[in-house]
Amino acid sequence: MLALVSYDIVENKTRSRFHRYLKEFGLNTQKSIFECEIDQFALQRICEYAQQNLDAEQDSLIVFSLCRRCQGQVAVSGLGIKVVSTQFMVI
Repeated sequence: MLALVSYDIVENKTRSRFHRYLKEFGLNTQKSIFECEIDQFALQRICEYAQQNLDAEQDSLIVFSLCRRCQGQVAVSGLGIKVVSTQFMVI
């Protein structure tokens, strides 16, 4: 599934750590937005990490799961990047 992960984190150190963590899952297409081609288990890992490391009173995390039909309707303008699922194996 394609998931759009958006965050707003007040503390610089926490924001930098979370940004590095999300790099394991997807592509950073905007400053605080990642597009991730992930499964339900990986999505759960992201949410658990956020719950354990973010301040619920100051920070926010929003995750949008996009179905295949919705992915086809994504419009990109300007310098935007459209994530396309690819089949490959890293050895």
